Amino acid sequence: MGELPFFRAHAALHPDHLWIWETSVYVDENQRTWLPVTIETESSLQVLMRQEDVPLGEARCPSLLAPCLLPSMWQLYPGRRYRGSDSSFWRIVYHIEASLSGMEDMLLEQLPDLEDE
Repeated sequence: MGELPFFRAHAALHPDHLWIWETSVYVDENQRTWLPVTIETESSLQVLMRQEDVPLGEARCPSLLAPCLLPSMWQLYPGRRYRGSDSSFWRIVYHIEASLSGMEDMLLEQLPDLEDE
């Protein structure tokens, strides 16, 4: 009987920037594509960013895209967080890469505005 493959995940390097390319597709500084899955709860907004190779269409101007809960760009900041183009901050909950598939998942959680506290 064959053995099940051993699944191993390890921490991955965070992209410096993520830019919206087209609806539901972000691109990092290495031209890797990331697909967001938005998770809304009563107390927070999270987004699971999955690095997955998808064919890129024409880049779209963010102002021509449908309104979205997510910023059109994220920039990596110190302290395991991103700052969105809308001035929001997002905590990196985890960022892992599966060694067998090379697929990366990064979970971000929006931090509350300091003005709201």
